[in-house]
Amino acid sequence: MLKRKIENFLLKWKSDNDRKPLIVKGARQIGKTFSINAFARSNYQNVVVINFILEKKYQRIFNDGYDVDSIVKNISFFNPSFKFVPGQTLIFFDEIQACPNCATSLKSFQTDGRFDVICSGSLMGINYQEIESNSVGYKEDYEMHSLDFEEFLWAKGYSEETIEELLEKMKGARPLSSVEMNVLSGLFCDYMMLGGMPAVVNSYVTKGNFSGTLKMQRQLLADYEEDITKYAQGLDKGRIKNIYNHIGVFLAQENKKFQISKVSHGARTREYAGTVEWLADAGIVNVCYCLEQPSLPLKGNYNPRAFKLYYRDTGLLIASLDEEAQQDLRANKNFGTYKGAIYENIIADMLVKQGYGLYYYKNEKSTLEMDFFVRDADSLVPVEVKAKDGATASLNNLIKSDSYPDVKYGIKFCHKNIGFNGQFFTFPYFLAFLLRRFLKNRSES
Repeated sequence: MLKRKIENFLLKWKSDNDRKPLIVKGARQIGKTFSINAFARSNYQNVVVINFILEKKYQRIFNDGYDVDSIVKNISFFNPSFKFVPGQTLIFFDEIQACPNCATSLKSFQTDGRFDVICSGSLMGINYQEIESNSVGYKEDYEMHSLDFEEFLWAKGYSEETIEELLEKMKGARPLSSVEMNVLSGLFCDYMMLGGMPAVVNSYVTKGNFSGTLKMQRQLLADYEEDITKYAQGLDKGRIKNIYNHIGVFLAQENKKFQISKVSHGARTREYAGTVEWLADAGIVNVCYCLEQPSLPLKGNYNPRAFKLYYRDTGLLIASLDEEAQQDLRANKNFGTYKGAIYENIIADMLVKQGYGLYYYKNEKSTLEMDFFVRDADSLVPVEVKAKDGATASLNNLIKSDSYPDVKYGIKFCHKNIGFNGQFFTFPYFLAFLLRRFLKNRSES
């Protein structure tokens, strides 16, 4: 059983006397149902599990109203073996996207207080705007992702103490040993190839090799395409799939910028309105917006029409490449030949899994550009991703120039060891999962 970060979150949620009904959302097949079921069986005497897709009859339990007694009565009619003991029962509504009316009942469950409620739903096809409006103020949200690199290390047997030691070295700008660098770099290459989908990672850990993982990844890609056809209501499904199938094409370009004209000959922006947002809402892509200026605040300072697209899961990006690319990557681990696309994609994924939004910058003359920006308590932090140990002119200019007062230092992820030159920190790629904890420590010290 893979250890997941949601386990600690659920335990803290249960220990809160003022807990609200919880909605766990995320892309398909990332382990939501498995994790919630495992938590429920270990922490409650009675568990009521209702899957609105597999058991469509339960979509009718709200027909007599949204008060708790009516809902419980209707559930019991469908399955009299369910036990509802106040204070000892968790009701798990799974696949909530198939029954948005369920969200309306969360207010009743919150005010009633006899039973704990967790809802789970795939972002694919979920009308979250409707759910949000029906339950505002009476629920708590948790967005789950595929495994991050820390969870991958747990799966490989590494302890939290080992990870804390890595963070301490980052804080002190102390280099890793040659053994640490070599072993962790190798594991990170494996993680890039696999991505974080639980079934894929579990197969790799159980077998000790990559056997069968590519087949599983390609099936996931096919499942996403099928779900686009199934759930993309009100939008041109063909256009959504067209963008989905071109993500790797854009990443292979030098500037990696999304351009409608490259998706289809003669394509116009208005014809694709809402398609990128749909893919992002479905948990398939991460969108990285171009800043108007390298300054704070980030959310109020970007161009919504200029952006890059990244796969949410880098393993699926690699699985989408052609056969020759697969052979090259798996045999030679030659990730740098793809113009940094794979490294950018994995760092974007690692930032999002820490709760960061994605922003980049490129001026009109292309004389200054930066892959990502994050922030600490009082400054803007440029993040550069280097596939090769090349020049860092833009990073130096952002830090040294008086034109960017919000920038005080920077971060560079590359193939090099931990270091600090007085201007920016250098970290190996695999430490990106600790960036938020590192920046928080800098703000507090």
